[in-house]
Amino acid sequence: MSLLVVGLSHRSAPVSVLERASLGVDAQVKLLQDTVAAEPATEGAVLATCNRIELYADVDKFHAGVAELSTLLAQHSGVGLEELTPYLYVHYEDRAVHHLFSVACGLDSMVVGEGQILGQIKDALARAQELHTAGRLLNDLFQQALRVGKRAHSETGIDRAGQSLVTFGLEQLAAGAPVEGWARDKKALVIGAGSMSSLAAATLARAGVGEIVIANRTSDRAERLAEILAEGDDTDVLARAVPMGSVPFELTRADVVVSCTGATGLVLTADAIAAGVESRMGELQVIDLDEEASEAAALPPTSVGTEDGCPLDLSAVQPGFSVMGEAAVAGMDTATLEQHAAWAAGTTVERRQNERTGPEADAELIGALAATASTVGRIPERRRPEPVAVPPRPAPVLFLLDLAMPRDIDAAAHRLAGVRLVDIESLAEASADAPMAADVDQVRRIVSDEVAAFGAAQRAAHITPTVVALRTMAADVVAGEIARLEGRLPGLDEKHRAEITQTVRRVVDKLLHAPTVRVKQLAAEPGGAGYADALRTLFDLDPETVASVSRAEESTEKNARNRGPA
Repeated sequence: MSLLVVGLSHRSAPVSVLERASLGVDAQVKLLQDTVAAEPATEGAVLATCNRIELYADVDKFHAGVAELSTLLAQHSGVGLEELTPYLYVHYEDRAVHHLFSVACGLDSMVVGEGQILGQIKDALARAQELHTAGRLLNDLFQQALRVGKRAHSETGIDRAGQSLVTFGLEQLAAGAPVEGWARDKKALVIGAGSMSSLAAATLARAGVGEIVIANRTSDRAERLAEILAEGDDTDVLARAVPMGSVPFELTRADVVVSCTGATGLVLTADAIAAGVESRMGELQVIDLDEEASEAAALPPTSVGTEDGCPLDLSAVQPGFSVMGEAAVAGMDTATLEQHAAWAAGTTVERRQNERTGPEADAELIGALAATASTVGRIPERRRPEPVAVPPRPAPVLFLLDLAMPRDIDAAAHRLAGVRLVDIESLAEASADAPMAADVDQVRRIVSDEVAAFGAAQRAAHITPTVVALRTMAADVVAGEIARLEGRLPGLDEKHRAEITQTVRRVVDKLLHAPTVRVKQLAAEPGGAGYADALRTLFDLDPETVASVSRAEESTEKNARNRGPA
């Protein structure tokens, strides 16, 4: 097994990079085709979700495989290789198996324990099978990952560790309030009719919204989803489908909007959202989030240089001067000191031609100025910043949940008063502090056990063609010896010939039984791949015969997959 995975996820890359590197269906197809066409790879599969892009391949050279897969990801994502490389991770052989099994169990998800990833792994396998880029290794790997994920959810309480990204997003919109109470009787607009949008619509229906409107580019899918929601036994919701052109009007009615489409550009701009809620709030206020932060941290203006007649220029004074005036006046000439002292005392000073100068005069003036300042308190000082009153944001009238990658909803909607937007980026920040359930440790043990079992099965399967080739060679030897015996004993009757043939076969089988059983056991252990080479060398097996057995087995498995389940 030479399994290699190269990818990036919410754990390795910022959302802005994930958003730019996201792959549409067409891009995934082209990436798979180019992967298997590349020299180091013989199989390929792409797992692309809203928070991860991973390329799996069976390669014959590690370093060449990493270089080729990284380059292909950069080419098809549109993000330059130099920019993309710092965010990529690489897993090889057992570590790659461990990674996919962990992903399938929800351990690597943004919301730990969420089960949506199983459907996404299933879709990735189906696409690779459809394009004939998944061979024995990736078929076995992805099918086993699905089984491991299902086992984790059925045998542990991993579901309690987290919930679906949809539910988590709705909880963030509700801002701590129970989702059922927050959603009760609201009007919802769901944009898109794929798996994530369908889950969002079903979740909103169970939460008690009064109406769900489905908008999708393909009207048939939107209408089908609306029918399913309206006919559901566990909900009582009014559901209808509308074309995408009706979205601006529906925004004027909706309380909650969930968007998850495969669009490469924005589906909802800030202007469209503003127009949708303006009728409910009047003229919308745009809040400058950066300005809010800078105003809170800025120093208010001091009185220095702002009061009429003040001769002291703060820009010429060392920072940190005291109210007593010593530091404030240090280094200033006597004439300026005299003028400032008079200004502080509220009087004027006539400038004389024959005024005293020198250190003694300076010392007297400094002392006088300090005494005046202590009495009058007019030497300006740096004041503590006064709190800046920030007007509270009005309560939201429109709640937006963007689950798409790249984003469907303009991030500038964050700045619109009366709008609350939760997107992948804010979900990633919120999930960083989410508690982990105790069941996570149990799931990790399941993953470790399954990785060991998968590795053993793959290593044992690797030696099977060699064992089959050995037994085929032994059968050919038996057949040759029986033919030679018939030539030497032409009068041998059928009964005796059959008995002799059976005896020779039993002898050969008994001689080969223990070595072949033991070699399969040894091959299943770590480092057991060398036993196949040892068998081929000891028995002088033809490599082409072994390869032909492997090809025959793969052809049989492929035909079985094409026929589908019985």
